[in-house]
Amino acid sequence: MTDEARDLRMVGSRIEELLGQIRSTGDPGTAETAEEVVRLVVELYGAGLERAVELAGPDALERFVGDELVASLLVLHGLHPKDTRTRVVEALDQVRPYLGSHAGGVELLGVDPEAGVVRLRLEGSCDGCPSSTQTVKLAIERAIEQAAPEVTAVEVENLTVEKEPQLLQIQPLRREWEVVEGLDGLEPGRLTAVEVAGAGVVVCSVGGELYAYRDRCPACGTGLAGSAALDAEVLACAACRQRFDVRLAGRGLDRPELHLVPLPLLADDGRVRLAVGSGAGA
Repeated sequence: MTDEARDLRMVGSRIEELLGQIRSTGDPGTAETAEEVVRLVVELYGAGLERAVELAGPDALERFVGDELVASLLVLHGLHPKDTRTRVVEALDQVRPYLGSHAGGVELLGVDPEAGVVRLRLEGSCDGCPSSTQTVKLAIERAIEQAAPEVTAVEVENLTVEKEPQLLQIQPLRREWEVVEGLDGLEPGRLTAVEVAGAGVVVCSVGGELYAYRDRCPACGTGLAGSAALDAEVLACAACRQRFDVRLAGRGLDRPELHLVPLPLLADDGRVRLAVGSGAGA
């Protein structure tokens, strides 16, 4: 089985897509039969997973929870030992140090497991900066999506010193991830250009972390692939010489109102996945 086929989110999206195609045929009986087949298969495998968890015991369950794919299946069948709120809290605790320089702090206001909605409040120094806001948005998305795949929307009250509370909706969290080969070995201080779902992307390696951006300079509109220079965390456009901070969601150093368009990137188990369609300004 390929890595893509093993990605539960992609499989779930594909199932919904196929069911939608069947519904569009205009034959209600066929659509109902297909949905019933899917429901029964899910029920069958859910019962098998529940039995496997019982036989494996608590020690094995802890290992199961540590695997993203198996943990997602446990969530799907209501077998995960931690509820949604607990997993969201743990995810925010992990991402809070990173948010510190961008948002100051993040407070969990509430979780609606049935609706799949998490409500947060951010306090700090974003001050409406698109770059900082995007940095915070991506960090929260990544953390919550990995820990609680059943969450479909995050509502964020974005508090700043100069502005009234603002509601920012991050949804949907479900997206089509594309596995990109050859990026896990990208050396620090290097950048490379790739094409994902027909879109040009520049991937930078800084301090052991990978950052992905649309292949377009926001200052002059030219592509960055093949000509841009990466110096530490600073990416410079060869055409107009504008510089951007890779770590701070591509914020412009010479013109702070400009910023690169960051794209969600996940690196785990030797795989690198990109979600081009959800990038701002796509």
